[in-house]
Order: sequence, then C-alpha cells, then structure tokens
Amino acid sequence: MPKVVDHETRREELVRTVWRIMARRGPAAVTMRQISAEAGYANGALKTYFAGKADLLEATYTHVFERTNERVERAAAGLSGLGALVAFCREVMPLDEERLDEARVVMAFWQEAAHDPARAAHNNRYMHQWRDSVAGWVAEARAAGDVTGHVDLASWVDALLTFLLGTQITAALDPTNVTPAHLERQLAAQLALVRVPAEAPVGAKAAADVAAPGNAGATASATTLGGAATAGGSAAAGRGPVT
Repeated sequence: MPKVVDHETRREELVRTVWRIMARRGPAAVTMRQISAEAGYANGALKTYFAGKADLLEATYTHVFERTNERVERAAAGLSGLGALVAFCREVMPLDEERLDEARVVMAFWQEAAHDPARAAHNNRYMHQWRDSVAGWVAEARAAGDVTGHVDLASWVDALLTFLLGTQITAALDPTNVTPAHLERQLAAQLALVRVPAEAPVGAKAAADVAAPGNAGATASATTLGGAATAGGSAAAGRGPVT
C-alpha cells in the first residue's frame, strides 16, 4: 500500500525549518533550495505543501504568534488581573533561548511589514488581540483594587505593549547584556507605575512590594508578582479597552 502522508504534519515541519533558518542565520538565508535541503526534500517538492516562498513565510510568522498565544493560554490558566497580566508578559518577553529565537523571526517579519500593508495588517490583528487581553486583565486588577486609578490606564496598556515589543528587539540585538534578570527588573518597573502603594489597605499589597523596581523578588512566579490571581479567573481576550 502507498505510504500515507500527513499533509498538515509536513507543512508544520517545513514551517519549523524556516523558523530555524531565519532565527539562526537571518531572513537572507531563507531560500527554497536551503529549505528543501534542511527539510530533506527534493527541489520543487515544497510546492506540494506551499504555493511559494511568500506563503511559507506567512505560515511561519503566523506560527510564531500562535506559539506565543498558546503559551499564554497555558500560563494564564486560572489567573486573573495582575497574575494573568504578568504571565502574558513573561511569555512575550524573550526570557529563554526559544523565545529569543522567536524574537529574531518577528524582527524579520516587522521589517517586511513596514513596507507591506498585508504583512502590517497581519501583525496588527495580533497586536489588537493582545491589547484587548491586557486591557481586560488591567480592568480586573483595577476592580480588585490592585492598580491605581490615578494613572491613564488606557495609555499605560499601550505603553506596556510597546515595552514588551521593545524587549524582543533589545534582547535580540544585545543578548549578553539584556539578560532575563534585566528584563524582569524592567517589567517590575513597568508594573510599579500602576501598582497600589504598599501602604494601601486594599488590593494586593504583596504585589506592590514585589513589583517595586530593584526588588529581589521581581523574578517570583506570576502568581506571586501579580498577587491578584484567583482560581478560575479568566485569561480570555476581548474584554474591551480600559477607560
């Protein structure tokens, strides 16, 4: 009997091959010949799974974003408010080699998106999804008394996303100095901008303490740093903007 070929499995293998090449050698190294060689395919065989290089790159970029979303879903399960927010931030930030490789691939994507409206729209769909999720978690934290109402929280949400994307660039360009511990301290400083003061009688006093810039506990777990995590809390996107 002829061998049964799992079409989707082969497509995923090719996407992972492109991801490896791009992360390790840059977008210029991504050629159909190189992809075929590394994946063990004959020249021209890739057309069985992708119409061309553009389609394969599109699938690779989508794969990277979806991998992040899948990690966030697992990390934020059962959390809400600041706990879920910190879990999200840590999955976006390049805190290990795998996420650093993802950052390198995303940087190549952004270079294309800056000159390609279709690529830009693809990126913006994910950014809007992320903003809605972050805004929802911040709204939960505000309702729990864990973040201050004296800050323009809608602008802070945008600033936080800009910070997170910036960590991908700085870590990819200077991984020796932009270490995970350095990024954790920066995240703590971002949270300190909206945290409830430590002396406040309501909300997550522990979260405020841990989130203080330079605190040695800044590398604590998402639940500890967030403080507002509750069993059964929602981590879903689409809760709407903070007002």
